[in-house]
Amino acid sequence: MIEEEKVKKALLEPLNQLGYELYEATFKPTTKDGPKLEIIIDRIEPISLDDIVKVSEVISEILDKEDPIERAYTLDVSSLGAEKPIALEKLDRYITHYINLHLSNPYKGENYLEGELKDVGEQEIILIVKDKARKKELTINRSDIDRARLAIRF
Repeated sequence: MIEEEKVKKALLEPLNQLGYELYEATFKPTTKDGPKLEIIIDRIEPISLDDIVKVSEVISEILDKEDPIERAYTLDVSSLGAEKPIALEKLDRYITHYINLHLSNPYKGENYLEGELKDVGEQEIILIVKDKARKKELTINRSDIDRARLAIRF
């Protein structure tokens, strides 16, 4: 859609300068509450409500100036959340973070593993998991990882 491309072009650089990535921009011309522009932002560090407010204000100013959508709409800015998906090619950015992996080839019968990402190599990753009261390092083939996301440590 042309509106979305204009929005992305207007926001990409300013958001990067603030330390955020524009993950997605979606214009929904017909919702029950009227037209809506949904912006999803991301960064490696967690995004707080204060971040959303700050970014919303910056986005509003840019969109008011650039006017990429020629009609009234509601702006909705959000993040991917505390358990956001991680692109497999960006796993190395999340070393020391607590993550959840879904494996296409189970590791000792387990399709899901959660733990702290210790290292990311070209062929393998090292994940520190809790095994009862002890910590254990697992070496996982990258080719066996189907999906990854951040996880909340309890």
